[in-house]
Amino acid sequence: MEKLIITVAPTGAVTTRRDTPYLPITPKEIAEEVYTSWKAGASIAHIHVRDRDGNPSMDFETFRETVERIKEKCDILINLTSSGGLNLQEEERLKICELTPEFASLDAGSMNFGPGVFLNPPDFLERLAEKMNQYQVKPEIEIFETGMINNALMLAKKGLIKPPFHFQFVLGVPGGMPATVKNLLHLIETIPAGSTWSTIGIGRNQLAMNTVGILMGGHVRVGMEDNVYYKPGELAKSNAEFVDRIVRLSHELGREVASVEEARTILGLRKE
Repeated sequence: MEKLIITVAPTGAVTTRRDTPYLPITPKEIAEEVYTSWKAGASIAHIHVRDRDGNPSMDFETFRETVERIKEKCDILINLTSSGGLNLQEEERLKICELTPEFASLDAGSMNFGPGVFLNPPDFLERLAEKMNQYQVKPEIEIFETGMINNALMLAKKGLIKPPFHFQFVLGVPGGMPATVKNLLHLIETIPAGSTWSTIGIGRNQLAMNTVGILMGGHVRVGMEDNVYYKPGELAKSNAEFVDRIVRLSHELGREVASVEEARTILGLRKE
């Protein structure tokens, strides 16, 4: 198998300090969590930012500061969200590409998301893909249910995204596909040959989906964006704790963990 790529998602748009006091919110806190996660074995950081009150934000300057702080500390690959919450302005979502991260998320369709609606209409996805091409940003194609794969392939038919594709399967979101092995297998079998993929399990599903991902040759994401508990009833005190566990587990299962440069090669990312 290829070496395992571990993504850390330290903050997200949904988790709050009410859920865990250990959630990083400021650019300085996020950069420090990314750094300790990189030291533990993560090679990609999926970044969301917050405003001064801790609310989800797509503020460009906050993203800039966060990215700069991370790059001062380590060479981890940067994956910026284009979806820092619901009901955002499209221009805000597009602008993050101007920071030229290696990756940005492309959420390949609209869906119910908890009590709200996560809107990603076709015209917006086309604009986002064009913006990514302009700044040489690879799309991380986020898939919450099977139909989103077809949405992504329609973009590919128009030449807006190009192989090799990288899919991120997000399972267990209320409104999306449940986090089951059967559903994950179906998604893996549906994507084009030659694609890379990673899996996420929300909440208590995180470790199970990560383990299946390791065994099946995919890659994994961990972090407080997806789950705040290290084990039932015990909050993780840092994102690096999740990374440490995945590194140990992967080694026990006979799979080595990718360095940043190895991840760059596996994913076909541009060279710095």
